Amino acid sequence: MTEPALSRQLVQLCARPVDADTRERAALHLLDWLGCAIAGSQSPVGRQLAQFQTTATESGVCFVAGGVPTGAATAAFVNGGLGNVYELDDVHRTAVLHAGDVVVPAALAVAQQQGSAYDQLLDAITCGYEVAIRIGLVAASGGYTSWYNSGTCGIFGGAMAAGMLLQLSEDKLVDALGQAGMSAAGIWQCRLEPTYSKQLACASAARNAVVAAQLASGFFPGAAEILEGELGFFRSFYPACDARAVMQSSDAGWKLHEVSFKPWPACRHVHPVIEAMLSLKAQIDTAAVEQIDVRTYQAAIDFCDNPRPASAHEARFSLQYCCALCCLYGAPEIAHFEPAMRSNRAIGELAARVTVQANAQFNERFPHRYGAAVVVRLNDGRELQATVDSALGDPENPLSKSALMAKFNCLAHSAGIDQALARDLANCMSGWPSAATTAELNRLLKTLGSSLCAG
Repeated sequence: MTEPALSRQLVQLCARPVDADTRERAALHLLDWLGCAIAGSQSPVGRQLAQFQTTATESGVCFVAGGVPTGAATAAFVNGGLGNVYELDDVHRTAVLHAGDVVVPAALAVAQQQGSAYDQLLDAITCGYEVAIRIGLVAASGGYTSWYNSGTCGIFGGAMAAGMLLQLSEDKLVDALGQAGMSAAGIWQCRLEPTYSKQLACASAARNAVVAAQLASGFFPGAAEILEGELGFFRSFYPACDARAVMQSSDAGWKLHEVSFKPWPACRHVHPVIEAMLSLKAQIDTAAVEQIDVRTYQAAIDFCDNPRPASAHEARFSLQYCCALCCLYGAPEIAHFEPAMRSNRAIGELAARVTVQANAQFNERFPHRYGAAVVVRLNDGRELQATVDSALGDPENPLSKSALMAKFNCLAHSAGIDQALARDLANCMSGWPSAATTAELNRLLKTLGSSLCAG
């Protein structure tokens, strides 16, 4: 008997019940994404996306961070570009994927359009992450490629989430995934130049995921074997991988629980170094620092070896800058990457004394563990050392619910959001199953949208 197409197997896998613990976890990812989007909406790229949205003729009821309510596709596009502006978005380590940047804005837009119940939204988010991560795990099985997995793989998760909220049949969900594969896109050249192309890739993936599901709801068939077919996604984008591995460990728990949260606005590869440096800060007289040695895995160095960052984006991807910043000023904040801090002479001088080197132990554990060691050499001959095996926010070193709510409140405050509104939103989203109704969430999001527009 012929095995069903991989798309159908994924749809069938997502038909299983979502347990209460996983729904609560999905609510935290929704909360975390919204905080990132709120902050991102006040950035130059966020304002540009909001300006684009105001020229669109589509009207509707869907929340837009920094814009007026609109239709699902446009809302998904604008919001999809905001989650990773400040590098605060969640990430799956081994899939090399930020699923939330695509799945959550697509799911939220369709849920609002359809008037879905809150548990339906959480289930759709859970299944969207499942599909995106499973495809991402196969895509990343050989390490980094030139493809930007958040865009190329994330769109499938967005289409799955949107299709579920549209209550598509199994056949039509397969169609939606087939159409999503036709819009899969995103290449890594964007990280080598000063661009907002990552934001565009996620925005386009979120919008196209919604469109794929909407079209599939009518008569708009998609390729059932879009993933494993002879001219399909994997053979075209990631030809060295084994497509069948998508369904590996299909009897395991939901992949959502494998996703890491970011506590600081920097590339995830920098996080273990930040954590190690912060653990030493109280013991250090910064005037006595002679040299700081960073030991980590090679991928972190490939992405983040930049002692003289020339922009906020480059600074967030700089091991040297972040290490010096933490030594001098403590935990990184969004403002620490703006021009006033980047021109700080003390940071520049200390960053010049930071060395980076690949370490065999950390290389062996990557990508399953993101680790680093920091050695601070003082001018009196002493050495202070700290090692991080798993970065803060990883499943092995988790952020608490209270820490995630504090992160949300901090990001909302940075965007000028009223403290009471931020608190009500956080309580509404993270309080499942005792959360307020979907109508209450929509009311709060409408107030939030108006507040961001006024700001």
